[in-house]
Amino acid sequence: MNRRQFLRGVSAAGAGTISLGPNSWAKALATDTATTRRLIVVFLRGAVDGLNLVVPYREANYYRLRPRIAIAQPGDDDGAIDLDGQFGLHPALTPLLPFWRQGSLAFVHAAGSPDPTRSHFDGQDNIESGTPGNKATRDGWLNRLEGALPGDPALRAAPTRAISIGAVVPRVFLGSNRVTTIASGATALRPSVLDRPAVNEAFASIYHDDVRFGGAFKEFVAARGDVMTALEDPEMREANNGAPPSYAFAGDAVRLATLMRLDPRVQLGFLAVSGWDTHANQGGAKGQLANLLTPFAGGMAALAENLGPVYQDTAIVVISEFGRTVAQNGNGGTDHGHGNVMWLMGGNVAGGKVHGEWGGLDDGALHDGRDVPVTTDYRTILAQVCERHLLLPDTKLSEVFPAMPEQLAPVRVIKG
Repeated sequence: MNRRQFLRGVSAAGAGTISLGPNSWAKALATDTATTRRLIVVFLRGAVDGLNLVVPYREANYYRLRPRIAIAQPGDDDGAIDLDGQFGLHPALTPLLPFWRQGSLAFVHAAGSPDPTRSHFDGQDNIESGTPGNKATRDGWLNRLEGALPGDPALRAAPTRAISIGAVVPRVFLGSNRVTTIASGATALRPSVLDRPAVNEAFASIYHDDVRFGGAFKEFVAARGDVMTALEDPEMREANNGAPPSYAFAGDAVRLATLMRLDPRVQLGFLAVSGWDTHANQGGAKGQLANLLTPFAGGMAALAENLGPVYQDTAIVVISEFGRTVAQNGNGGTDHGHGNVMWLMGGNVAGGKVHGEWGGLDDGALHDGRDVPVTTDYRTILAQVCERHLLLPDTKLSEVFPAMPEQLAPVRVIKG
């Protein structure tokens, strides 16, 4: 099965619409289904341990190789929450169960990059560039996607079409298409130097006639104004309840979701969460990893809930650079591995299922004798989201993922 046959064989998701409010540009968007579709990418930096998130509790080797950190079987104390008779959910992820049960949360096990690197830097570069193993790629796949998406040209040119939460533009958004960044946590609402009228006017006078930077400065000011106006919206303040969030991700997730709900021009979003490099004292149902998962699960639930009706037209993808070893190490942690688990949430997701080709954890099935193998290239999942959810034309797919393999596993993650 080649790439085009696979993508055409997975039936297109139904076209959805949302209520967009009274603004003239919102009314225009209401007639443009391709432009109302949204995508949020959440990157777990540090290589999260997918085997303890979506637990293969039927595998004897899972328990033999993880005597101190394995999650107990469903029904036991602090056991995994059964999903399908083969896999279970880490108990700290309980807030996500309603989405699984309603069919809008899915997982893809044994997914990842075909590049065998165990370097965090190279692994993240592989995922964010969309060209694993090719360090010469300068732009990121989300930036290329932004330029390839269909829709009214005037609406596609909106300065807030793509938003990243964080101090700098991430690798995945590097490129020629414009991206607006919002600071993480409580600093998002703090005025910048350019918010001072005198400073803004001074910069405007300097760059007014500049061929290279004049347009960029105007776009920055426009995007900054749109974002700050949205962040000061009474509905946004009510969602934050006048206090900074206990955990930065939860607050950032609510902020991005509310922006997307209030401003339909925001079509692409990116958040990153660090701290998942659990080489020591990882813990099982309780401990270091569980302490990270608890607020993260709450943040993911808040992200979905605060999207409101827009959730039905949104796909949320959660990914990490690679997985971790099947066996625990001498420090009660896990080391850098290979295959991992991807998450998908949203109205068009074929949820309530663990997708992917699972070969088990017997010694002979492991990559390099130690890791979960990659049986689903992460790009095949992203490509399906792009084509079947975002309605990216087939002819544009190679612009976003220029080196994607022709032979794909038939993993269907989008309804149809």
